[in-house]
Amino acid sequence: MAETVKLTINGKQIEAEKGTLLIEVARQNGIEIPAFCYYQNLSLQAACRMCLVEVEKTPKLQVGCTLPVAEGMVVHTDSEVVRQSRKGMVELLLTNHPLDCPVCDKGGECELQDMTFRYGLGESRFVERKQHVDEEQWSPVVYFDRPRCIMCYRCVRVCNEGLDVTALGVGNRGVVSQILPNFHDHLECDECGACIDICPVGALTSGAYRYKTRPWEMHHVGTICTHCADGCRTTLGVRNEKIIRGNNRDSSGINGEFLCVKGRYAFDFTEHPERLQSPLMRAGGRLEPVSWSQALEAVAKKFIEVKQGSGHFGVIGSCHTTNEENFYLQKFARQVLGTKNVDHHRSGDLATLFDALTDRGKVLATVEDLANAKAVLVVASDLAQQHPMLANQIRASRRLRGARVYTVTPGPVREDKNAVASVRVQKGGELAGIESLRDKLKAESDLTIVFGDAIQGESLRKLIAFGDSLGLAVKYICLVDYSNSRGAFDMGLIPRDGGLSREQMLARDLDVLWVVGANPLKEVRGESKAGFLVVQDLFLTETAQRADIVLPAASAYEKTGTVTNVCGEVQKLKAAINVMGPKADLEIMGLIAREMGPAAVRTLGMWLPDKVFEEIRKTVHGYDVPMPVVATGGAAPTMPLNGRVAALPGSISSAGDTLFTSGTLGRYSKVLNSVMESPGALYEEKGRHS
Repeated sequence: MAETVKLTINGKQIEAEKGTLLIEVARQNGIEIPAFCYYQNLSLQAACRMCLVEVEKTPKLQVGCTLPVAEGMVVHTDSEVVRQSRKGMVELLLTNHPLDCPVCDKGGECELQDMTFRYGLGESRFVERKQHVDEEQWSPVVYFDRPRCIMCYRCVRVCNEGLDVTALGVGNRGVVSQILPNFHDHLECDECGACIDICPVGALTSGAYRYKTRPWEMHHVGTICTHCADGCRTTLGVRNEKIIRGNNRDSSGINGEFLCVKGRYAFDFTEHPERLQSPLMRAGGRLEPVSWSQALEAVAKKFIEVKQGSGHFGVIGSCHTTNEENFYLQKFARQVLGTKNVDHHRSGDLATLFDALTDRGKVLATVEDLANAKAVLVVASDLAQQHPMLANQIRASRRLRGARVYTVTPGPVREDKNAVASVRVQKGGELAGIESLRDKLKAESDLTIVFGDAIQGESLRKLIAFGDSLGLAVKYICLVDYSNSRGAFDMGLIPRDGGLSREQMLARDLDVLWVVGANPLKEVRGESKAGFLVVQDLFLTETAQRADIVLPAASAYEKTGTVTNVCGEVQKLKAAINVMGPKADLEIMGLIAREMGPAAVRTLGMWLPDKVFEEIRKTVHGYDVPMPVVATGGAAPTMPLNGRVAALPGSISSAGDTLFTSGTLGRYSKVLNSVMESPGALYEEKGRHS
């Protein structure tokens, strides 16, 4: 048990862990000590001097952000001398700070503005003309206004320590010190925008948000990012049914404040001019706009006709649609259409993992488990590119808790920089690379193994056998690509009991192929072999272009439901905007069922997300999760290891997306396509990822 000390702050008796910083102890007890440069979990700077406090029996004011608490300490955080000190610091900061709050993007959220209201003088003693420097654009998403900068160094530290990117630094010394990008006039980095969010003033501003609105003019919706599988929570600022910005400053999700470029900026696909607005039906060889009633009637009529004629259906689902939509779709396929041909793009071998670990205890790691792991082994994945939030958790754990990191990859990854050992392997040599680390790994107290699509089938069973042979607690994370890849598998969008895989469906002459939110024909040349192709999607993809009927679908930011992240944690989506034309995939499926007749509706039930999720909790293994956790924005872990899982036909492969690509959604994001790093590369030998 940690040693504690007793101290007094503003007359309040407090007991705290010895060595804890005074600023943290005060905040934990509801006492504010203002600071600009201090930021939790970053290195100490003591640069701004706003946190000066009075400590009895010390001759001078003390810096609260670097002062550890001690036994018997008596502290005053709001005495007259402390207030005068803060007034002086604000006055100095405003000496050259432009008074442009009415046009500054940080207006209403500026920490300097808040401190000026509290401690600022009505009149300054400094009357010299302020020095002006033109605003600089460091990247499409990052602008820098140098006169506003108060040199707190937060941006430098979050980039260097938090992200391990080192895109920002400090040039010169003394009064001419300045923040500089790594390539003198531009940033070459993750373009994550963390430097913007952490800036306490308006020195760093967002290219996506600048001059568009004020924070009080937006309503803020907490939902889940629709891109990779990490399940980051993003708070979308919405005005006039348009998403203006994304951030997670309230640290409300499993990602804390962290967001990558996709979570913070790549929401712009929602208003891309090529978004489908109305259903399309093929007539005379061309897709022509039709009404929803015409399209739904035509789809239902064809489904009934093929079913009555004992025809063959194929259903390919999505890794972006909600759990409710995926569950409803597979139920529609099996119980209404009578087909076992159900699949989606599988990017991780969850079937083998679940089967090999059946009836074991808590061996599937959650995001929190990863953050607290003593040792982490990364196999065949460039986490910083493919799973940035998991990579961030590992970096934070290494930096703050001393976690030991090992990598076995085909090329350089960011984790190599601080890894205990890094092993380079050719494709197929991953297990040999892992075996070479046996002695080091056996010395660890616990281990979390994070692996990509290179480990599947028999190789995965051998990996688990290797973990068992180490004689320590081992947990696993099987990486998958997209926002609900894990949920698509769990909900049953897989070819069970003799059903055809995705590849097999595309190779067969099926009577009907129904594709929901996927683009399986992107790499397939020639016409579709399906006699009748129905596609639900946001855009006219390569698959949609060959369809007989196209139904415009809503995006994840436009509907409610749940998704399951890569670690098997269920989280709630919340609609941020309403759109005219497209409908949620669940509603589309429900309307098709209604057109097919009362029997179909009775079989499937109502197409309301809450009703469908109630059924999921009752029927899907491991999904009887606590609803209050999910409903209040938390992440509820599932428990799927309670039954054998048969081997599935079809291939398993990652799409190989990077920070700047995201399947179809990435193609329609102006931001992702505008940054110089786009499209990026995995295992890049030179530059920012080496």
